[in-house]
Amino acid sequence: QVQLVESGGGLVQPGGSLRLSCATSGFTLGTRIIGWFRQAPGKEREGVACVSTDGSTYYIDSVKGRFTISTDNAENAVYLQMSSLKPEDTAVYYCAADSVLVSCPSPGFLFSNYGMDYWGKGTQVTVSS
Repeated sequence: QVQLVESGGGLVQPGGSLRLSCATSGFTLGTRIIGWFRQAPGKEREGVACVSTDGSTYYIDSVKGRFTISTDNAENAVYLQMSSLKPEDTAVYYCAADSVLVSCPSPGFLFSNYGMDYWGKGTQVTVSS
C-alpha cells in the first residue's frame, strides 16, 4: 500500500523560503515518477515539479529558478525547496506518484495533465506579509 505524507508547509513572508517534505512508504523511489502539485482556492490544480527515474526534472515555468525538487532514496523522501516565494505561490501542495510512468513531461507539455495514481493529503503554504 502506497502512502505519501507531506509536511513542511506554513506561513512565510514574500521572498522567504520553505522546504516541503514527502515521506513515502510502499513506493520505491527511482522506479516511477514522483512530483509535486498545488491547488489554490478557486483555481485548477497545477503540476509544479516532477522527477523522472533517470533523475531529470521538470518545473512549471512560474517556479523555474526558484523551486528545486530532490529525492533521498535512503530516507524514502521527496523534497521541494522553495525560495523567493511569492503570494501567488499560496496553495495546498500535494505529493503525487505514479505506478507506471517513468518520465516527466517533455518541454512544451504540462505535468498538470498527468493523472497520478497516488496522492498525499497535502500541506498548506501561505505566502503573505
